Amino acid sequence: MDAVDATMEKLRAQCLSQGASSIQGLARLFRRLDRDRSRSLDAGELQRGLAELGLRLDTAEAEGVCKRWDRDGSGTLDLGEFLRALRAREAVIAAAFAKLDRSGDGVVTVDDLRGLYSGRAHPKVQSGEWTEEEVLRRFLDNFDSSEKDGQVTLDEFQDYYSGVSASVETDEEFVAMVTSAWRL
Repeated sequence: MDAVDATMEKLRAQCLSQGASSIQGLARLFRRLDRDRSRSLDAGELQRGLAELGLRLDTAEAEGVCKRWDRDGSGTLDLGEFLRALRAREAVIAAAFAKLDRSGDGVVTVDDLRGLYSGRAHPKVQSGEWTEEEVLRRFLDNFDSSEKDGQVTLDEFQDYYSGVSASVETDEEFVAMVTSAWRL
């Protein structure tokens, strides 16, 4: 993990400790940091604002965060860039979950998986040992909590990916991996 990624992880943790875990909460935090009301944060504003929240960044760290997430080349972070920086991993996990939750009821079940994935080519289905339903169920069990109730919630899906996320160094690599795996 490089220095900017480590800084982003500290920033994410600080946001959560401040109760800024939703889009609205992060937007409020952004407005608090935006002292000059320019609707963007330069490295100095980011550094000073976060210091007031208890997260001290040196100048190089603040500049690194701004440079990494400044998509439009302005030299500052606008609200959209700020949100992407803090929520990139969460957003791609939510998109993958939404793809799986075909019924839109907030849980993924074997019925949701049917039609998206086929278990017919699985070796144990081919040998007659398992049914296609069993393959889908076992796949779903990877994401299900220890109760294995056959329903995976967004929280359970995020819990699974928090373990995966810890082993992936950068947001870009994580987003690329999840995007590829779920064909987003």
